[in-house]
Formats: sequence, C-alpha cells, structure tokens
Amino acid sequence: MRNEVARKDLAVKEGVLKQTARTQGKAMRLTKPMLGLAVGGTLGLLDGLSGFLEPSLAPVMTGVITSSLLKGLVTGVVIGYVSQKLRSMALGLLAGAAIGALFSLLVILWAGMALFWDIMLPGMLLGVIVGFSTQKFGTQLEAPRVAR
Repeated sequence: MRNEVARKDLAVKEGVLKQTARTQGKAMRLTKPMLGLAVGGTLGLLDGLSGFLEPSLAPVMTGVITSSLLKGLVTGVVIGYVSQKLRSMALGLLAGAAIGALFSLLVILWAGMALFWDIMLPGMLLGVIVGFSTQKFGTQLEAPRVAR
C-alpha cells in the first residue's frame, strides 16, 4: 500500500517536472480556435473602429463596432476549427477568405447593399489573416487523455 502511494507521488512529481521543462523558455502556445478568437476579435475591433474615419457613420457607431467585433470573433473561431482539419496553408487561406465572405454577407444583409464592398473586403481580409495565423502559429488540439 505504501509502495503504491509512493509510486503515485513520484509519478505526479515527474509529470510536474515534465510540464515545467516543456514550458520553460518557450512562448505561450494557443490552440487554433483560441488563436482564431484572439486574432479575429482584434481585427474585428480594429475594423469597427475604422468606422470613425467615415463621418456619416457617427450616429450608428455602436452598431458598427459591435457587429464588426462579433463578426471577427465568430469568424475567427470558425476558421480555427476548420484549420484543425486542414493541414494546408493554401486551403487555410482559401477557407479563411470564404468564411470571412460568408459572415460579411450576413452583415451586409443586415446593413444594406449600399455598403457591400465596404464590408466584404475587410471581412475577407480578416478571414485570410486569421486563416494564415491559425495555420502558421496555432497548435493542434490534443485528444483528452484518460486517467488510469
């Protein structure tokens, strides 16, 4: 009984040492969906804040910023999950552009066709950038380990 407890204690200590050795000297690593969320949210916020450059949008800036931020967050997460399945940079960029265009189209249907290119181009660019970053810098999700 004592021997078994000592072995479990040693295994826990070894696991902690392996984990700290693995993380020392390395930058923080994010999974692809989390990286997509961070990059997409940041770019979506910047996209929304760029509306301040257009004086005619002043009365609706809250809606512009909110919709751009939400579009960026959702687009980033979806691209991150798609990047989990795709291992090719070209397919990741293409999927990012397509997903960005799809969510931009949803915003265009809400905002009106007069702003088609003003919404579509930044949305597709956001998708391409998030697709690139998730393919290049994101880590794969690992399957959960079953404790024995």
